[in-house]
Amino acid sequence: MGSPPLFQQLAEHRVLVVAGAGGVGKTTVAAALALAGAAQGRRVLCLTVDPAKRLADRLGLTAASGAEQQADRAVFERAGLTLSGELTLVLLDTKRTFDDLIRRNAPSKEVAERVLRNEFYEYVSTQLAGTQAYMAMEKVLSVLEDARYDLIVLDTPPTSDALDFLDAPARLVETLDSAALRWLAETFERSGRSSFNFLARGMALVLRAISRLTGQGFLERLGEFVTELNQLFGGFKERAVRVARAFRGPEFAYLLVATPAQAALGEAGFFAERLRGLGLQADALIVNRVRSDVGPPPTLEDLQRSVQELGLGAEPTFPARILEAADAERLSAVGEREKLTAAFSATDSALARIAERLFVPAFPESVHDVQALVAVTRAFLNQRP
Repeated sequence: MGSPPLFQQLAEHRVLVVAGAGGVGKTTVAAALALAGAAQGRRVLCLTVDPAKRLADRLGLTAASGAEQQADRAVFERAGLTLSGELTLVLLDTKRTFDDLIRRNAPSKEVAERVLRNEFYEYVSTQLAGTQAYMAMEKVLSVLEDARYDLIVLDTPPTSDALDFLDAPARLVETLDSAALRWLAETFERSGRSSFNFLARGMALVLRAISRLTGQGFLERLGEFVTELNQLFGGFKERAVRVARAFRGPEFAYLLVATPAQAALGEAGFFAERLRGLGLQADALIVNRVRSDVGPPPTLEDLQRSVQELGLGAEPTFPARILEAADAERLSAVGEREKLTAAFSATDSALARIAERLFVPAFPESVHDVQALVAVTRAFLNQRP
């Protein structure tokens, strides 16, 4: 009996984290992996933080943030793929996830509601650097505790550095635990809710100037928010540590996505080294849009004869142009294979250390509908070591 498909081996992990630079087809790969899991009978959750909602489009679903959406088996059966399992899609709602985090860690319901109603929280929960990436990790941790799913596919945040999200808990905690915020919380607690009189004269002048510009209630609202946040920060920090630890556990597999382009392979190598620096490893490299070896082209005479037999009625130069395009495609395929061979054989190459590689063929058209996505899915289901 032969070895099982590579995807089946990877899916022995409970969470597949799909990472890659922009433009390499990461979202398509995440959707296809989720479909492959459902086709093999798994109960799959596909979680994306892609603001363009492209994953929902590829799965034939709407783009409702935060809501769980069940994929319709009939849609994929019409495209030739039977889903014996289940596929659920969630588009991350960053603010809703942060709201839930506040409610879990607040010392009381009253404190939680005061934080959630504060206008400064609106900024922190939606605009603060690192919030979206951290909440993606937070959401994964929460669904890990959900017995409804036995495979989770995470389409990682679309950032310039696709592995920034692994540093997100530490960066967000550092921001919220900054010296300035601690100082403001201590100031507000010591001074009462209406007076900053004990402050040094220079600081008092600054704060009075701010009050004139923003209104008398500005400092009180800011101080109240920081004080309330300070009360629940211990629980928040502990949760962030749990999130970071979970993403380094054995349940997680990290899949890097690239294309055969030199720049994309270089980015994948950089990501692989970055993972090593974080004490992790890339479990697989998925090379997307790989041109197939079509073999030697036909002769011009054979092509002319075929055009005539098919009754295409084309102009005389048509067969020669087809032959020219076929030659260009064949040369591109040869060039890609050479780049891949060099990347995988170099002794100092980070890609050479990645144990598993999966190759997704290039398709004539971009993957934008269910039929095309099913074709990508079959590439994962059929590949063997």
